[in-house]
Order: sequence, then C-alpha cells, then structure tokens
Amino acid sequence: MKDFIKLLRRFLPPYKGKVALNFLFNLLAAIFGAFSFGLLSPVLGILFGTDEAVRERIPLELSADAIENNLSYFITWIIDTYGQSSALIYIGTFIILMVLLKVGFTYLASFVMIFIRNGVVRDIRSKIYRKMLTLSLGFFNDEKKGDIMARMTGDVLEIENSVMNSLDMLFKNPVLILISLTYMLYTSWTLTIFVFVMLPIAGFVIGTVGKSLKRQSRKGQNKQGDILSIIDEDISGLRVIKAFTAEKKAIERFERENENYRLIMNKLMSRYFLAHPMSELLGTTVIVMVLWYGGNLILSGDAGALSPQQFIVYLVFFYNIINPAKAFSTALYSVEKGLASMERIDKILGQESTIVDKPDAVSKEEFNNSIEFRHVGFSYVREKVLDDINLTIKKGQTIALVGKSGSGKTTLVDLLPRFWDSTEGGIYIDSTDIRDIKLHDLRSLMGNVNQEPILFNETFFNNIAFGIENVTEEAVIQAAKIANAHEFIINTENGYQTNIGDRGDKLSGGQKQRVSIARAILKNPPILILDEATSALDTESEKLVQEALENLMKNRTSLVIAHRLSTIKNADVICVLHKGQIVEMGTHQQLLEQNGRYKKLHQMQVF
Repeated sequence: MKDFIKLLRRFLPPYKGKVALNFLFNLLAAIFGAFSFGLLSPVLGILFGTDEAVRERIPLELSADAIENNLSYFITWIIDTYGQSSALIYIGTFIILMVLLKVGFTYLASFVMIFIRNGVVRDIRSKIYRKMLTLSLGFFNDEKKGDIMARMTGDVLEIENSVMNSLDMLFKNPVLILISLTYMLYTSWTLTIFVFVMLPIAGFVIGTVGKSLKRQSRKGQNKQGDILSIIDEDISGLRVIKAFTAEKKAIERFERENENYRLIMNKLMSRYFLAHPMSELLGTTVIVMVLWYGGNLILSGDAGALSPQQFIVYLVFFYNIINPAKAFSTALYSVEKGLASMERIDKILGQESTIVDKPDAVSKEEFNNSIEFRHVGFSYVREKVLDDINLTIKKGQTIALVGKSGSGKTTLVDLLPRFWDSTEGGIYIDSTDIRDIKLHDLRSLMGNVNQEPILFNETFFNNIAFGIENVTEEAVIQAAKIANAHEFIINTENGYQTNIGDRGDKLSGGQKQRVSIARAILKNPPILILDEATSALDTESEKLVQEALENLMKNRTSLVIAHRLSTIKNADVICVLHKGQIVEMGTHQQLLEQNGRYKKLHQMQVF
C-alpha cells in the first residue's frame, strides 16, 4: 500500500481538482445512501409499534438527538395524516429519491475518475518515452530491446488495467465504509468493536496473498520482455535463420521461453482468481459471527441492547460495508499486480542520463575555426577503446578515418556529438570544450549519414524534413535533387507523399542512403559525419551515392569513416587507427610513401 501511495503522489498532483470533485461526489453519494438506509429504523419502529410515536418537534440543530426526534416526528405526521398504508408509499418514494441522488453522485464520481485514470496513463507513457530519448546510448547497449518495448507497452497496459481501473474503488469504497461505520458505532459501539476485531484478521489473510501476487507478476513481466526480445531478434534475423536452416532451433528457443511464461502466468492467475472466493468466504464468516453476537445482544434483553428494527438496519449497513470491502480487497490484488509493472517501468524512469547540459552551458550557433581532440581517451567499462587521440580539424577540411574493424573509428566520431563522453582529455570546437556547449546547439552544428540509413515509417517528405521546422516543399525537392533522389521519388505512386514502409523497406539500399543524404543536405550543417556511407552498396548505387556525398561535402568540414580507400583519396588528412590510437596521418600520397599500415590496406584493395 505504501508503494501505491507513492505512485499516487507522483502522478495525481496535476489532477488535484478532479480528485477533490471525486471525493466530494463519493461523500455525497455515501451520505444519501446512508440516509436512505437509516430512515428504515424509525419507519419500522413506529409502524410496528416498537418505538413510540413522536408528536412534538424540537428546534432544528446539528445533533443526533434533534435529527432523530424530528425524523420520527416527520414519520409520525405522515402516518397520522395519510394512514399506515399510504405512509409506506410516501416514505418509499422519499427513499427512492434519496437513492436516486446517491446513484447520481456515484455516476458523477465515476465520470470524473475517467479523466484522472486516462490522464495518469497518458502521463506515464509520455514520461517513459521522453526519458527514453534522453538516455545515453550505453543504456540501450546494456538492455534488451524487447524488454524495453515490453515495459513501454505491456507494463503500461498492466498499470492501466489493474491500478487505474481500481482507482475508482479505492477512492469510493473507503468513504462508503467510513460513513457506514459511523452509523454502526452510533447504533451499537459494542457490536462494532466486535466487527473491528474480525475485519483485520480477514485483511491480513488477503494482504499475504496479495504480496505473493506482486512477486509472481514481476516474474511474468520479465519473462514477457524475454519473449519480445526473441521475437524482435528472430524477425530481424529471419534471413539468417532460413539460410542456416535453423528454424527448429529458433522454435525450440521460443517454445522454451513461451512455456516458462505459461507456467508463471498459471501461478499468477491461480492466486488472482483466489481473491473473490476468499473475500466472499471471509465476508460470509464475519456476517455469521455478527449475527451470532448481535442476536445474543437482542435476546439478552438489556436496556442498552439493540431493538429488532435497529439490528435489521445495522445488518443493512454492515452489508453495505461487506461489498465495498470485498471490492476493496479485489482492487488491492489488482494494485499489487500493477505495482510490479510500475517497478519495472521505474528502472527506466530512475535511470540517470550521463549526457546532460551543464548548469552554465553556453549557446553556440556557428562553427568558425577548428575542431580539436586533445589527449582524448575512452573506455567501455574496463575495455579501453581510444587512447591519447590528438587531432586538429580546420574549418573546411575533410578528415578520413581508416583502419581495421574495432580500431575505434566509429567511437571517435561518436564522441563529437556527445553520444558518449570521453573518459580522458577533451574535444574543443573553436577552443570551447563541447561539454560546456548546450547539447541542442552542439548537435545542430552536425549532420550524420550512417552506414545503415535510419529511416522512419513515414512519407519521403517527412523523412527528408525530419527534425526541421517549417520546411517548404521546394526546399525538400531541392535537397532531394542534390542527393540524386528526386528522380526515383517522383516515380513512386504519390511522389513525396508516398510512405516508404517500416525502416524504408520498400526502398533499395542506395535509395535509402540517398534519402538519408537529402535529410543531411536540408539540415545544412557546417560539420558532417559520414560513417561508411557507401560500404554496403553495389557499384551503380555507390556511384550515385558518392556523387550525392560530394555535393553534400562541398564547403563543409567533414569526418569520413571509410573501408573503401578509393572514396577518400582526395581527403585533406587521412588518419590510420590501430588499437584505439592514430598510428599514421597524412594525405593519400604521403601515407603510401610511408610504406606503413595504410599502404598495406591500400594494396589489399588493389586488384
């Protein structure tokens, strides 16, 4: 319950007004409901002659004696005026009116709760998504993609179905219970104390089962994340699975995890469906005990004992507690199940982003002179990837990075837009440490074209204009023309408004890359990062993409990672990386003359 209260404190403050309205409507519904039930005792007492008729009214005041006296006076007046039979009709109509007000306010309370429940779920989804976009790349390297998706979908859905759907019961039922208990204490405090002794015992049993439900639910959500990870991996690697005829192995792996999930959910649901029968059994047991104890009070004939009609009304109020208490216990089961999902979501929300703006970060909108890597080093946990990198890139220069796979080329360029932060030394733009520049401004100075184009399930227009506000169609078309993409785009069904499919799967590799280049051209950044942009293309596509890249690189400062050395012969400086260090540096001709690693790489690619 403590965790549930923390959850409400985190997400309910924006809805304080609606929470107050919900409480007010529930309170009014409980009062009118209690009044309609409470009216039964004096009506039955006067009709059956067990209570004396009251024919003198006392001044109206907020006291139990005054309200009880005047209510009895009102009932007596109706009986004297209209007779007992007609009085029943009038009093019955009055009770129906009270119940009408009760159910009306109950509906209003539930209506207000709709906005609270759906609003909180929306806020949780938004928080997760916003947090996900602020986290560093390292977090996603350590986590399974399927598990992250499970938290954003399945766990949020679980919170919606369990916690949020239970809010109405959790807000309404305590009010009903409190009003009913107040009347019960007023009617017979000894019998009510007996009830107080019985109910906590039932609550303890329900709470014990609820805790085990939370543990089992957490296991189920974790296993669901594993299953989604397997599905994601197998869909992405379907070509490999078929090529190596590994369908049987893939099926066995999936079926093993799927069976484990079934066993976990069997245990979970067996406990969950225990909630209703257990609460009903415990409720019935408590009612029988109350009947026994209350019946003895009446049969004892003590002066302070309950009258028969009071005991009937007392049982009505007690029953009015039992149903909300059972619903309350069921809601507690659901809440415990949902809180397990909230714990998994908090693993994302609680993550600290390591790449953030300093409090005194400066703005920078232009690149004027140079980029400097000063004694830069970087390590992934314990593994050192870059060591003592010193490099100066003047404005307008093209710097090429070459070397074996794993030599640190991609890590080096990833440090510039602060996808990672260097663990040693510093990187400076115009003599300003990039860690002192606002992240938005720093990344606005750069454009990226990667080996694998990152495209979205959107139109050509929206993919090219991605991240840029107020873009005209003419500007998008011009960027596409420079990137050699205009011709194949206009030949599609709807031109620039054609949807390119999931990850651009409707396009060839060369077409994807040219759309990606058009996006970088439209952004018009002063600094370009090209990460093996032509390595995965056929000869014809490579020629078109290389031409587009040359158009893109004009009058810009470029960092180019290349495996095909023929594409970077004209670079101003070529840096050869080996085991995280720059071991050679110079122009294409200078490096050939050095007869070192670059020449060996060059000879391997010369036929």
